[in-house]
Amino acid sequence: MDEYNRFVDWDKMDVTVQSQDAKELTCTEFQELKQLARQGYWSKNHSLRAKAYHKLISNIPCRTVTPDANVYRDIVVKIVGKRNSSSLPLPEFVDNSLVPTYCLNAEGIGAVRKIILCIANQFPDISFCPALPSVIALLLHYSKDEAECFEQVCRILACNDPSKRLIDQTFLAFESSCMTFGDLVNKYCQAAHKLMVAVSEDVLEVYSDWQRWLFGELPMVYVARVFDVFLVEGYKVLYRVALALLKFFHKVRAGQPMESDSIQQDIRAFVRDIAKSVSPERLLEKAFAIRLFSRKEIQLLQMANEKALQQKGITVKQKR
Repeated sequence: MDEYNRFVDWDKMDVTVQSQDAKELTCTEFQELKQLARQGYWSKNHSLRAKAYHKLISNIPCRTVTPDANVYRDIVVKIVGKRNSSSLPLPEFVDNSLVPTYCLNAEGIGAVRKIILCIANQFPDISFCPALPSVIALLLHYSKDEAECFEQVCRILACNDPSKRLIDQTFLAFESSCMTFGDLVNKYCQAAHKLMVAVSEDVLEVYSDWQRWLFGELPMVYVARVFDVFLVEGYKVLYRVALALLKFFHKVRAGQPMESDSIQQDIRAFVRDIAKSVSPERLLEKAFAIRLFSRKEIQLLQMANEKALQQKGITVKQKR
């Protein structure tokens, strides 16, 4: 095995990912990277994907003072101390979201919580970020140690390129992205949208789950393929994949009775068990086959939705 296996439980991991010889990631051209990511080029080899992630994340433009691996080594003992990492309470901003274990071993599962707490310490301005546990858990599979994983996640959070939206870190950003997803469903998946309107009391409630499908319910093999492309192409990829999930859900389940009393639970269960009906390749093919879908369109929708929420005074999550 290689230097990137410290947190991986290889019995859970798809062993075929080790079948190819490791190659270095030499290209830097955007078009070529985009093609490699979409084709799943580095999904064939664990250490190649680790190197690709490392390289792509190192190139993210960041705030000048972005915490790095040394900061983690300095603060982790003060923050975590001698407490058992599995019982560490999570910060409120992850909103009780799932902390996926994917193919992590026991050390990796504990490390996710430690890293989340250290990020909460270094990023006091994060107020809502339910995708964070999943991103940390995924990146740990491709990190040499906790400090390296922490540094990579910090770079994603500290990205300061206005044209590159990465992870929502406020309730306003999150909520407006849920509204934007709803707008996109209404436009590009009308059949699925009709079904959602027919069977749910609150369609926005259903669509507000869209990031959870990707960062929480999707199995490891799938979320890693999505993340490959996300690191190269940015946020719009997430919308595309979530739309594709909804299209497949509608196709597979159309005309069938609901399995639970809530469409939300049904979609979550479908995404968790997606391997029964759709391969990672098919999912991405479907996602990129959606026509007439530009970053510009998404930015405009997102800005309009943020503005609408601000006018209503909705900027923080209401306590239920």
